[in-house]
Amino acid sequence: MAAMNLEDTSVVKALLSTTQKIVIIPHKNPDGDAIGSTLGLLHYVKNLGHEAVVIAPNDSPKFLKWMPGFEEIIIFEKDTLSAKSHIDAATLIFTLDFNHLSRVGSMQKSLEEAEATFIMIDHHQEPADYAKVTYSDVSMSSTCEMVYNFIEALDSTSKITANIANCLYTGIMTDTGSFKYSSTTSRTHRVVADLIDKGAENLAIHNRVFDTNSPSRLHILGCALKNMVILEDFNTVYITLSQAELDQFNFKKGDTEGIVNYGLTLDSIIFAVIFIENKEEGIVKISFRSQGEFSVNEFARAHFQGGGHTNAAGGKSDETLQETTARFVGLLDNYKDKLKE
Repeated sequence: MAAMNLEDTSVVKALLSTTQKIVIIPHKNPDGDAIGSTLGLLHYVKNLGHEAVVIAPNDSPKFLKWMPGFEEIIIFEKDTLSAKSHIDAATLIFTLDFNHLSRVGSMQKSLEEAEATFIMIDHHQEPADYAKVTYSDVSMSSTCEMVYNFIEALDSTSKITANIANCLYTGIMTDTGSFKYSSTTSRTHRVVADLIDKGAENLAIHNRVFDTNSPSRLHILGCALKNMVILEDFNTVYITLSQAELDQFNFKKGDTEGIVNYGLTLDSIIFAVIFIENKEEGIVKISFRSQGEFSVNEFARAHFQGGGHTNAAGGKSDETLQETTARFVGLLDNYKDKLKE
């Protein structure tokens, strides 16, 4: 299902035919797809004449802050009163790149109490049932590609400006691993081609997101790779980063982005995991990646309070870093057959 169905499309057209007060929301710890989709949609609905604002649960990595409109984003944990007043006044709330209200952290209560109509656009598995319109498709490369489809369903691709194109291109590029993941289809490339035609600066975007390193990021990458453990019996690699190591190298938000993928570059490895200690939240944050049929979504849901996609998921643990990794290694025996396929 690449496109929205006709019933949902007609509901959205009716909603957008009168002026709305719109709030657009990404998930907590927003990535390129979350920020790209929300800002892309922001520019689109503002150009239609609606009042609109993006409210993010918390801040984003530095490598996303160049994006057009980023400076307008209200950060809920920094500007809670303003954010709540926008949510209370909203007539229409879009939730993008997540499908359960628990993914917005401390914003959850405000959204659950909101009287606005909800529209969900998302590509993760098992969506919750809170929106009047749910555009959900797990086969899609990214929420940004779905926002393009959403605009197309409204017969509005001619209204895609350079700002919209730059935002949507960023999310598609980051969520496909620069177009190398299996979710990248010929349709994805056709969408991206149109975004470039409409002003997306593909080379500049790639440089801003991937080729602008800080000393802290490179030191943390070196530390992470030094900590890498290879479990050949399970075709698995895991990496740990303790809070002390992050502090030693002056960790900043976004410095660990993409490190988990290094494990999958090793021959025969099909399961890669990174465990990152977060003393402030009292948890260990976990990213799971896989190749082939092994579902890290199912693994994360079953054992680590998480979920996501078949080949990319997240989770967390309330145990210590050592207890978490020990439990993880202990679980692998149950998956040995799947990991050896």
